[in-house]
Order: sequence, then structure tokens, then C-alpha cells
Amino acid sequence: MSATQLARTSDPQTALRRFLALDAVVTGANGLAYLAASGPLGRFLGVDSTLLLVLGAFLAVFAAGVGRLAARARPATLPVRAVVEANLAWAALSFVALAVWLSPSIAGTVWTVLQALTVAGFAALQYVSLKERQESSD
Repeated sequence: MSATQLARTSDPQTALRRFLALDAVVTGANGLAYLAASGPLGRFLGVDSTLLLVLGAFLAVFAAGVGRLAARARPATLPVRAVVEANLAWAALSFVALAVWLSPSIAGTVWTVLQALTVAGFAALQYVSLKERQESSD
């Protein structure tokens, strides 16, 4: 199944913009949740609330940038690739953090793995959509 089929469109440009927009919404919601409820979430996930505040601020800014990119009629290739690479780095770093320095609760471990897989999924969908867009314009 192609990315355009997953995005319910035959236009690779529209698919790319939809996957960027979905990434922005999910990432923004996650960032705002970390900012608004870092204490309770930190206790539940077994993660320092200050770390969640820092991550929340980063995610909110990242989401705003991805949202701006998604709003463009034709997002430029280089910024889209940067988003894909940032998402891949986030996913990889999440697993490294679990293995090396985080000691979260079971819920925190599950959450970290699920969000890493979700972010990696966004990266894959964005990459495939970008590739389909490039192939359709050749």
C-alpha cells in the first residue's frame, strides 16, 4: 500500500502535507500535555518532571515548525527531509534513553516505546510521500 493510498488521495503532494499535519498535531498535543501536566505525568511515567517540561517545550516548537511546513502549498524537499531525519533521531534516541539512562515505570517504558514507534511511522510515511512526490514530478 502506498502512502497516497493511506492518505486517501491520489496526489502525493496532498499525502505529504497530510502526514506532516498529522505529525504536527500529535507532536503538539504531546508537547502541550508535557508542559501542562509535567508533574502528574512525570510521576505516572516515572520520569523527572523537569525533563518533561524541557521535552514539552521542544515538542511544541517542533510541532509549530512542522505545522508551518504542512501549510505550504508545496513543502520544500530539504525541510521535509530534516523533519524525517529529526523524527528518526527522536525514535532512535528514545530507545537509547531507555537502555542507557532512563528508569521509567512500566507505563513510562510502554509510552516511550509506543511514541518512538509512532514517530518512526511518521518518518516513514513522510519519506515515502516525499519520494512519491518526486517520482510523480519527473
